[in-house]
This record gives sequence, structure tokens and C-alpha cells, in this order.
Amino acid sequence: MLIFDMDGVLVDVSESYRAAIAATVEQFTKTTPSAELIQRYKNDGGWNNDWELSHRLIFDLAQRDVPYPEVVSVFQSHFLGRDHDGLVLRERWLPSPGLLERLAQRHSLALFTGRPCAEVEFTLDRFAPEIRWKDIVADGDVAAAKPAPDGLLAIKSRHADAALNYIGDTVDDARSASAAGVRFIGVADRRHDGLEEILRKEGADAVIENVNELEQSL
Repeated sequence: MLIFDMDGVLVDVSESYRAAIAATVEQFTKTTPSAELIQRYKNDGGWNNDWELSHRLIFDLAQRDVPYPEVVSVFQSHFLGRDHDGLVLRERWLPSPGLLERLAQRHSLALFTGRPCAEVEFTLDRFAPEIRWKDIVADGDVAAAKPAPDGLLAIKSRHADAALNYIGDTVDDARSASAAGVRFIGVADRRHDGLEEILRKEGADAVIENVNELEQSL
């Protein structure tokens, strides 16, 4: 079974989630965090949740302890807009045409993502409505989010006879896979200098530049 993270693996979120982090922080601090700064926090681990990362950046950059629900509300106003007309529409689907269909001929496909369920459904309906997923674990489906292994363990328990591979692009993805005893394949975009080395140190069995190289690593 191939278990995919969504953000940075199946979907380019540089102009959506990452841009929403920057816009949210700027709204509260009048300082726009760079993409490199955001990535440094991601590389440190523990910041899989972009709402929590935005909240922390606001505090670190301006020493402002803004109520968390207020941060979430502003973030969602940027990301979703009024009716899914916000930054979410800037997302780009990364798998080349036919890739997931070919993989599905030999493997069951699943998702383990930190996205809320409604945002998972919106993205899949938009980009890949024809793909049938064997299992989906989204934010809120398990007690503890990544880097905890709960999501992968839930999938593992439901597919006990399957050999699992988790494909992710962050330290938290790698640590979740390690804790669950699942083979991890890292995705290291060249825009993130040093990420390949970080993912290998975190136990990645293989590291690819993007999801379209996945077939070579199976």
C-alpha cells in the first residue's frame, strides 16, 4: 500500500498554505516571514499544523500572544476565502497524468494528511475525482497528529496484511513513519535546500525530488 501525504507531495502548497501562513503572520505583525524561515521551522519538526505554526511565528516575530482561535480564523479567511475562492485556488496538482492510475494497478492507495477532512475532499474533487482511495486519514480522525504515528497505525490496523510505504516531505512525516514502523520515502523539493539530507537522517529509505519519480523507488 502507498500512503501519501498531500501537501508538498500531491499538491504544491507554496502559493496556498505557505502563502496563508505568511499572510496571517503579516496581518498580525506587519512582518512577512520568508519562505525560507517557514521552511526552517518545518525542518525543526513539530510544526505540521500550519495554524499552530502561524501562531508561533506571530509570537516569535512580534512577541504577541494572539488568541489561537483568532489566528485560525484569519488563516482560513486567507486560505479558503469566502467560498473556496481564496489561496486554495492557487494550488497545483503534482502527479503527472496517469501516474496514480498506474500505481493503483499494483498498489492500494491511501492518504494520511494534516488537512481537515473538508479540505481533503475539496482538493480531491477538484484534481483527482476519479481516483479511488483505499483509506483516508485526515486531521481530526485520530487523537494525535503528526509526528505522532496514530494515523499510520490506524491505517496499519485496517490493512494488516499490506506492506506499507509512506510518502511525505517533512521531518514530521518521517518521524511518524519511523514511530509506526512504516517504510518512509521522502520528497525533497530542490527549493528547500538541505531537505534531502534531513530526511535521510530521519530514516528515509529513499528520497525523490517529486512524486513523479516514485515508481523508481518502489
